[in-house]
Amino acid sequence: MKTLAAILVELNKPLVIDEIEIPKLKPGQVLVEINFSGLCHTQLLEARGHRGDDNFLPHLLGHEGSGKVLEIGSDVKKVKPGDRVILSWMKGSGSNEFASQYNWNGKNVNSGAITTFSKYSVISENRLTPLTKSLPLKIAALIGCALPTGLGAVFNTARPKPGQSLAVFGCGGVGLSALQGAIISGCAPVIAIDINEKKLEMAKNLGATHIINAKKDDPIESIKQICQLDFAIEASGSPIAMEQALLAVKQRGGTAIIIGNAHHGKNVTIDPKQFNLGKKLLGTWGGDNNPDIHFPRYCSLIEHNYCKTDHLTSDTYSLNQINSALEDLENGKVLRPIIDMSL
Repeated sequence: MKTLAAILVELNKPLVIDEIEIPKLKPGQVLVEINFSGLCHTQLLEARGHRGDDNFLPHLLGHEGSGKVLEIGSDVKKVKPGDRVILSWMKGSGSNEFASQYNWNGKNVNSGAITTFSKYSVISENRLTPLTKSLPLKIAALIGCALPTGLGAVFNTARPKPGQSLAVFGCGGVGLSALQGAIISGCAPVIAIDINEKKLEMAKNLGATHIINAKKDDPIESIKQICQLDFAIEASGSPIAMEQALLAVKQRGGTAIIIGNAHHGKNVTIDPKQFNLGKKLLGTWGGDNNPDIHFPRYCSLIEHNYCKTDHLTSDTYSLNQINSALEDLENGKVLRPIIDMSL
């Protein structure tokens, strides 16, 4: 059986769209028909060579999506043929089967435990979460990365109390999800910082009480005029924003949380005095989620209109247009490209 796929053959070159041969399932693996795939900055960084050397070329990409189970390998108990599923790089329960190799005109194409830039894909059991609710698959694709990373950074890592203040540095798909997590948690004020006016306007529409354009105003000084900041969540991948997040939070208890992925080789400079002031700096592994527990909760938040998704599902591309999607994401034209495999 063959599938159309986007293949990373050479760093900082367009992905090659071609047919590849799907390997036989190993124990713990599942064949999924991909309906929708998200495209995030992590995949963009990888394609552009900003994550360092890549020893696995050529290989497949994509780590968030949704689809339908077609076939299961031996020992798979979590899903069955016909199930609607969320695909995510975040590990849940089940077998952890990492590597697969597809055949491309006699060449091996490497694949990890999950790839979603193809119409059919072999996925490790523990990267799948059954979608039991009636959530549309287009929206469900976002629960593979963007939404849980942002929401989880608030719910699981920061854990603010109602009335505490929170600022989000970077209002892309993940940052706006964190902003919604802050609103759901009852944070006040909720501050959005970015250099893109379109993204700031979106943040305001979603409920941000204050917006700051970091190109025009010093975000640290601007935040001080608003409140003593309890939490800062950085979701831009900019080392400067990471430094500002720590500087912005209050003394004796302020916490900065870093989500964003910086370019390989970039560093953050920290004045150790910030820690003497009683501030905390935390990382988060994709929002510190347990997909089996947290993904169904996020589905419920969406279904009951606590969490908005229209701003993340409006820009749709076919698999053949994936290089345009990468360019549009890189240039800030879209928040979260969605690849619709039916197009």
